[in-house]
This record gives sequence, C-alpha cells and structure tokens, in this order.
Amino acid sequence: MNGLAGRTALVTGASRGIGLGIAQRLVAEGVRVCVTARKPEALAAAVEELGGPDHAIAVAGRADDVEHQRDAVAQTLEAFGSLDLLVNNTGINPVFGRLVDLDLDAARKITEVNCVAALSWVQQAHRAWMGEHGGAVVNVASVAGLRPAPGIAFYGASKAMLIHLTEELAVELGPSIRVNAVAPAVVKTRFAEALYQGREEQVAAAYPLQRLGVPDDVAGAVAFLLSDDASWLTGQTVVLDGGVTLTGGA
Repeated sequence: MNGLAGRTALVTGASRGIGLGIAQRLVAEGVRVCVTARKPEALAAAVEELGGPDHAIAVAGRADDVEHQRDAVAQTLEAFGSLDLLVNNTGINPVFGRLVDLDLDAARKITEVNCVAALSWVQQAHRAWMGEHGGAVVNVASVAGLRPAPGIAFYGASKAMLIHLTEELAVELGPSIRVNAVAPAVVKTRFAEALYQGREEQVAAAYPLQRLGVPDDVAGAVAFLLSDDASWLTGQTVVLDGGVTLTGGA
C-alpha cells in the first residue's frame, strides 16, 4: 500500500481476532503499531507476534476509559514520534434477544464502548497529533448497522451510529484527516462464535462466496483505507460480507 511505511498506528481491541489481524497487516506494510485491549498478558503475546518493541507496543486498559486513551496516545507518541493512523476496532455485544426485553444498563454500556469511546479516541488522536499533522481513521462497524439484525439489534443500532459518526467526522475533519469505516458480516473470531459455531457450513451457504470472513479479509480493506491509495476516499463504509447482503441470507 502506498504511503503506509514509516507511519504509526493505534489499533484498539487488538490482542486477538480482527484487531490483531489489522495490526499484523499494518506491521507487514511497515507501520509501527500501538495495540490496546483489557488484558496485559494477551497484549504482551500480541506484541511478540508483531515482532517486538521495534514494531509494536501495547497499552492495557478499557477502551471507554478516557485516561487509558490519553495514556495510550501519549505512549505511542513517546515510542514512535507520531500518531498518523487510528483504527477503532473495539466493540462489545453482551446481550442477545429482543429490544423490548433489553436491559437498559447493557444498552448504555454498548453505546459507551461502541460509539462514545470511538469518538473519544478520535478526539484524543486529534488533539495530540492529527489536528496539526493530518492522518486517517478507520472505524470497524458491522453489516448489523446497515439493516435489521434480530437478536443483536442494539449492537446493530450502535454500529449504525458509528457509521453516522464516521460520516460526520469525515465532513468535519477534512481535508487533512480522512475518516472511513468497514462493515464486516460474520468473521471467524471468538467474538462471533455464537453466530456460526457448530453450523458454519449452513451459515456460509447463504454467502455468494460460500465462506465466512477471516480477519485477513478485514485487515486488507482497513490497510487500503488508511493508505494513500485511498487518498480521495472519506466518509465511506466499505461492506465486507462475501456478498451476503445481496441475498438477505444472514
């Protein structure tokens, strides 16, 4: 990808799954990366997998903790001297069921982590580096934010809000900062296991490409959106779904 080598990225929720896959792809493109998540042990393993402290650092904490956000941004700047790229990957979905039965405290927590925290990460990166130097942001949304998603409806609503925040930030922060999103369908990670475990072949049959996603599918798209190859692209949500939204099958 053009223009990625030598830049610095912060990727949230990156100790495993999609976030780690994105970090791996960015390191392969010559990017230095700060990865965040809640568990220090998992993050330490991720840094080792990414090639050690010359390529990656880790800062543990809750994604919706503003002090953690400030600390992660500060440590990134101290270690690598810039913060050019931000990937808001952290997302939670602790409930399954109908909206009319939804615990409202759970709804507030989902909104806080999936939406408010993503906005706050952008604010922190903007204040510390991007506001003066420019950069690129990618928010990891979901196809659940594009259409009804029974059972995970409030998660979908939070991702719809994240997609709208992406568009608003793109308008506000151009021309020096580009803000885009990706909207994956089912990707084979621990987070999404409940959506396919024990019936993967049946679920994949609804996809025109006849398979579920893997983290690399998301990572390649995110790397593109962060790169100079996407320099005339902002405020967009790239759907990564194996074609399933064309059929309405999942």
